[in-house]
Amino acid sequence: MPREALDLEAREEGGVIAVERALAVLDAFTAADRSLSLAELARRVGLSKPTVLRFTRSLARAGYLVRNDDATFRLGPKLARLGNLYQAGFRLEDYVQPALRRLAQETGESAAFYVRESDMRVCLFRVDSPQSIGHHARTGDLLPLDRGAPGRVLLAFAGEPGEPYDQIRRDFFHITFGERDPQVAAIAYPIFSYGQQVAGAVGVAGPTSRFDDEAVAHHLELLKSVSAELTRQLGGTPESQASTHRPSTSSRVRAD
Repeated sequence: MPREALDLEAREEGGVIAVERALAVLDAFTAADRSLSLAELARRVGLSKPTVLRFTRSLARAGYLVRNDDATFRLGPKLARLGNLYQAGFRLEDYVQPALRRLAQETGESAAFYVRESDMRVCLFRVDSPQSIGHHARTGDLLPLDRGAPGRVLLAFAGEPGEPYDQIRRDFFHITFGERDPQVAAIAYPIFSYGQQVAGAVGVAGPTSRFDDEAVAHHLELLKSVSAELTRQLGGTPESQASTHRPSTSSRVRAD
């Protein structure tokens, strides 16, 4: 995030700019970085090298950074301790269930979170539609990977070649109409964890008659927001999901 935007956000939310900038230095590292030079850190956070040097010194004293012999910096052992503490207190359900309740309430459709289990997908969490007519799978149900939007999304981001998977990777979502069940439409987005590993797929499903163009556009925007938030909570990078692509015929699968 550019320095000006970072400082403005800190001021608007009552944050401390120095703390926000120090955290931005840590956030500059990615899974591909073993170490970073002072110049590269300064470039990534949009601050001067003397300013970044002050932050790196403080972070190194506290154990959050380590200065290498070649004057580059790597993440320090204190972060590993915090990571272990986070994992010890982390329950996936605590994050996914509120997101699914929001999806079900704001779309009026059933919302679910799926993970891959060998050559199937399993419904790990579920919130049913508030409407009397809806799509009601059960938590724990095993469903095919190659039929239905969530399964297709899981396959796409596991590297499945060809179409429709290439298109799904470009769009970052998938829509199906009657692919697994002739009466059901579904929209799904991927969720990523640290290192951009696929953690699962979140989606909404309901009768095809309720998935007109207006509803699809609304559901897509909401799903994009929810998937970005879940990805952030799981340690992934939601910016990788940024897409201005809108539904097209190539994004929809209809039963013929």
